[in-house]
Amino acid sequence: MMVAKIRLCVDQPLGPGQSVALAEAQAHYLFGVMREGPGARVLAFNGRDGEWLCEVIETGRRTGALACLERTRAQDAVPDLWLLFAPVKKARTDFIIEKAVELGVARILPVLTGFTNAERFRRDKAEAHVREAAEQCGRLSLPAVADPVPLARLLSGWDPARRILWADEARTGEGSARDVLAGAAPGPWAVLVGPEGGFSAAERERLRAAPFISPIALGPRILRAETAAVALLALWQAHLGDWAAA
Repeated sequence: MMVAKIRLCVDQPLGPGQSVALAEAQAHYLFGVMREGPGARVLAFNGRDGEWLCEVIETGRRTGALACLERTRAQDAVPDLWLLFAPVKKARTDFIIEKAVELGVARILPVLTGFTNAERFRRDKAEAHVREAAEQCGRLSLPAVADPVPLARLLSGWDPARRILWADEARTGEGSARDVLAGAAPGPWAVLVGPEGGFSAAERERLRAAPFISPIALGPRILRAETAAVALLALWQAHLGDWAAA
């Protein structure tokens, strides 16, 4: 089987002999940037039908098409893990989203807190960033991206069956990840990372009072929000996710 280095996330069904029309941006990337032409091999996925080796059968400045040749990987499942995070500056938010995709989250939920200090969160831009990250990291599915929601409203409507692992920046010296996660059970989870300024006193009181929230310390040093997000996701994956099963 010929190896293809380019991966594209498409919206059409994938299957034997299926023709797949390319979006304008995909055609520009494939033919204008990567200089591919008829007969080139591309990997395509849509989050439902697995990954398929495809051949370029049509080229154009703004259009193009692929033909499915054979399936290279069956559709897989990601852990039932959500990321709750307070948006930060654009470049750092982009980093958080990219790493969340790479680390296998199923859903991304921006949370507005008292100290959230960021530019307006663009869901469409975030979804485009998710697609690019999934194409690069080999994922077969895209995590859903939600619109920002105030923390208080999120907690009021939260299903307690989904536990939340909270990176509590004030919890140094207690509540280690090993202690909290060692006895935890797999299932639906979320991880929560606060803004650059941390949570307010009222927010912290509410978070600590919720029975479905487990606060943990992330070591003796103060971490940036994006570093905390990566660390928290990696810890969960190592103890309860698909890293633990690998």
